[in-house]
Amino acid sequence: MRRGDAAEWSRLRLANESWLRPWEPSAGVAWSVRHTPAAYRAMRRSVTRRARSGSSLPFAVRMEGRLAGQVTVDNVVRGALRSGSLGYWIDRGAAGRGMASLAVALVCDHAFGAAGLHRLQADIRPENLPSQRLVERLGFRREGLLRRYLDIDGDWRDHLSYALLAEDLPGGVLGRWLSLAPRS
Repeated sequence: MRRGDAAEWSRLRLANESWLRPWEPSAGVAWSVRHTPAAYRAMRRSVTRRARSGSSLPFAVRMEGRLAGQVTVDNVVRGALRSGSLGYWIDRGAAGRGMASLAVALVCDHAFGAAGLHRLQADIRPENLPSQRLVERLGFRREGLLRRYLDIDGDWRDHLSYALLAEDLPGGVLGRWLSLAPRS
């Protein structure tokens, strides 16, 4: 995430409110307040601090040089667990073109390679079928239902728990993505 992305991030998040709100954590302030350039700067400082401490791996998704989304491995735990929680969002205008799955594949390979993680977990609301398809295509396995797991969009919501282990895809997640990409 770049310092100069504040205005573009704010514009994208405001324009995508109806697309993103059902999957976002609840907050006590309006969407418009949570997605100002100032809010971006505060979020970026926090994300940068967590990245420096090793508890987060944040990445911007760019298409043709423009900000189009974000992929983050958060709540990174080292030691015997070596895992993290995968989260992502993409601009509605970029959805359906494979960019979100490509970005997630690249981040997964980085997490399993350079970052040394063993497990990535993605927790997805049962209603979010596109997100379920994305992780399933990339090799994540559904492990269970987490009842009333997270406070999302104003209520405690169930989530399906998906996980991918470093050894699940010996050719890497990008290799899997490439094998599924349409040939022209």
